[in-house]
Amino acid sequence: QVQLVESGGGLVQAGGSLRLSCVASGLPFSAYGMGWFRRTPGKEREFVAAISRSGSSPTYADFVKGRFTISRDNGKRTVSLQMNSLKPEDTAVYYCAAPATSDAPYYLDTTYSFWGQGTQVTVSS
Repeated sequence: QVQLVESGGGLVQAGGSLRLSCVASGLPFSAYGMGWFRRTPGKEREFVAAISRSGSSPTYADFVKGRFTISRDNGKRTVSLQMNSLKPEDTAVYYCAAPATSDAPYYLDTTYSFWGQGTQVTVSS
């Protein structure tokens, strides 16, 4: 059973920072690319960032480039999202995700099949 557990969300003022973490179990973590997504009520789920299994070649949605950084620690089976210069429009539930198989391309959001329960990020004006 694949399990992804996010943490680190909270309430922060605009311009502030948060660091999200996701702990993965039930899969060979180092063999999988990983991604972060977010969803606001009434909106479609959005791709935020993804990272290859080695930690190289991260990719980001345009709206977070220069502000967010994705990283991973394969020894700890974690993937993190450092969020700086937060904006009110970043308010959302953030989800950690893994593809269905280890050979699925991490850079395509359509390949993700396993999801965490999410962690709430709220950015006040």
